[in-house]
Amino acid sequence: MKRTISLLLYLDEIDPHREMIINPADTFRQVWKKSFDMDADPQMVLPLGGGSINQVYKVILPDQTLVMKVNRNNKYPGMFLAEAKGLQLLRQPDAPYVPEVIAQSVIGNYQFLLLEYLDKAPRRKDYSVRFGCSLAALHRNTHTYFGLDHDNRMGALEQFNHQHTDCVSFFIQQRLMPQVKLALEKKNIESVHAQLFDRLYAKLPQLIPSEPPALIHGDLWAGNVMDGPDGDACLIDPAVAYSHREADIAMTMLFGRLDDEFYTAYHEAFPLSPGWEERVDLWNLYPLLVHVNLFGRSYWTETEQIDKIGRAHV
Repeated sequence: MKRTISLLLYLDEIDPHREMIINPADTFRQVWKKSFDMDADPQMVLPLGGGSINQVYKVILPDQTLVMKVNRNNKYPGMFLAEAKGLQLLRQPDAPYVPEVIAQSVIGNYQFLLLEYLDKAPRRKDYSVRFGCSLAALHRNTHTYFGLDHDNRMGALEQFNHQHTDCVSFFIQQRLMPQVKLALEKKNIESVHAQLFDRLYAKLPQLIPSEPPALIHGDLWAGNVMDGPDGDACLIDPAVAYSHREADIAMTMLFGRLDDEFYTAYHEAFPLSPGWEERVDLWNLYPLLVHVNLFGRSYWTETEQIDKIGRAHV
């Protein structure tokens, strides 16, 4: 069977002064040569739709299809190294499948990540049930501390993962506080909003149930869940950490929600603490703040629930 690998090539889309790679095929040859000390001759390089940050190019070779992932290393230093570590960490028994990391390298001002390509197949009839059970299996992987031994990124923003012994201090100091501080610096929120968060922090020990750290994807919105070659859910673009598993569940509800069968299967495999649905908006304060800082004050207007949540819990 022909081997299919994916190399995602990401170019910075939000930098108006970005330097486009003039010849992606030659760029791919350099990356392949540096990674494997062998030549490769792509037959075709096709642009694919990317996200709000990057572009994607598909690289077609005689015996395999690849996609190459690239961005400016001086703008996002270490981004792909952290992503590679996260993907490798997520490859746990019975967990949702994630692309295999093929190689990661830096050439000049650019960094590159080579990943397995996942062909899309029709969904299994029990797709949602299997996804719920596999995510529960992922979340059963635990650690001594909340956090991680390295920082990574949530989208284009740096995500801090300094380790804590309890979830509340981790959520406050490594998730909410950095984003609130950045939002103030960028004038995306007012001081009155920051004061609401200060008051909320004092109440979090009573609001967040105590659980061991769980290995989470960290950016589990629908756009990072894809249909894989076996008809099961596969995960991409993680923001990995050992955190409270409700954060992953909440994220699946941020921009719409998954099928009810998913939540039922997850709860049966790994029951959530009572009141978890009431805490969904609380956990989603973090990704919403990230969006405010990525897309500006106008996004705050579109997501007024940030302010409403703050007021509701104080």
